[in-house]
Amino acid sequence: MGMVSSLLPFFIILSVGVLSSEIFRRFNLPYVLGLIFAGIIIGPVFNLLEVDSTIFLIGSIGLIFLMFMTGTEIKTENIKKFGKSIAIISILGGIIPFIAGFAIGRFFDYSILTSIFLGTCFISSSVAVVIPTLKKRKIMKTKIGQTIISATIFNDIASLLILALLLQSFATKTIIPLPIYLPSLILILIGIKFIVTKIEKKYYSNKKGKDLFESELRFIFAVLIATVLLFEVIGMHAIIAGFVIGIILSDSIRAKTEEKIHTISYGFFIPTFFIIVGMETDIFVFAHINNILLALAIIISLITTKLASGYIGGRLTNFSKKDSLLIGATSIPQLSTTLAAAYAGLTFGIIDQEIVSSLIMLSIVTIIISPFLINRILNK
Repeated sequence: MGMVSSLLPFFIILSVGVLSSEIFRRFNLPYVLGLIFAGIIIGPVFNLLEVDSTIFLIGSIGLIFLMFMTGTEIKTENIKKFGKSIAIISILGGIIPFIAGFAIGRFFDYSILTSIFLGTCFISSSVAVVIPTLKKRKIMKTKIGQTIISATIFNDIASLLILALLLQSFATKTIIPLPIYLPSLILILIGIKFIVTKIEKKYYSNKKGKDLFESELRFIFAVLIATVLLFEVIGMHAIIAGFVIGIILSDSIRAKTEEKIHTISYGFFIPTFFIIVGMETDIFVFAHINNILLALAIIISLITTKLASGYIGGRLTNFSKKDSLLIGATSIPQLSTTLAAAYAGLTFGIIDQEIVSSLIMLSIVTIIISPFLINRILNK
């Protein structure tokens, strides 16, 4: 009975994950939606399963892998090509939505810290949602495609750095004084990149022949875990560690190894995280009109400010009206960084369940709307 009781939760999670993903894929909907809805059904709706310590651990690993895979999408050589355009689009695409998110927080009587946190969530976007569409339309490697990806990446980095500072402000877990925390963090990140790059070159210098025991894969996992442990010591959330190592290793991971990491991550760990997100979504908060208004305000303001800031940034950098609209539409989806930030914010007590549920609804709506808008713009 002990083995059965231990395996049953994993069987339920795997089963509903596979079933829900397949159903949503058949209707041409993002499979992530299926995972979140599956979590809502087995969690708050029917109470079939609770998030115990083991499931929580697997979900936490999935969260780290999710941010790692997000980081690996950043190819640093692409950022150098269109520096001025990227800077203008990133700044506008960050400041305007941030102001909107902060204003919503204050309007609904949240504290300044919580409002700043909400504004920070508005800065990020999810490039992973739009990459398949850009590839399908064969604009991934064009100037507009690379500008969109690079600008989104900069905003993700900015939002995570602000998040790190906010978490320290709310619950200090480091001996580094808060006024110099952010500069110290940047120096630590530069040091990690230098050290990891040196170790990586040394590690592979004598590697010859076929890698039967997946040494490169194990090396990446070891570096990832070591960085997570280091960041925990200096008081930073594990999602930042995963993102940083993803960026550092993005240009050096071989395609075959990246494919294996993708298989391991998206085969089990990351889907478990999204199911947990659904299981911990309190859908009953929307029984109150004030919470419905909060969710609507968050969704509408983010979509409009992302569209507007992207369009303005595009026009200021001499892109056509169509391309400028495309920049705005591709900045709308909120997924990995937003949900990771919400997860961390709830854990630290910076935001409440009402905001978390609203951010989850935001993710659901935006990852449906954005691909639709992108295709409409490109079809004109």
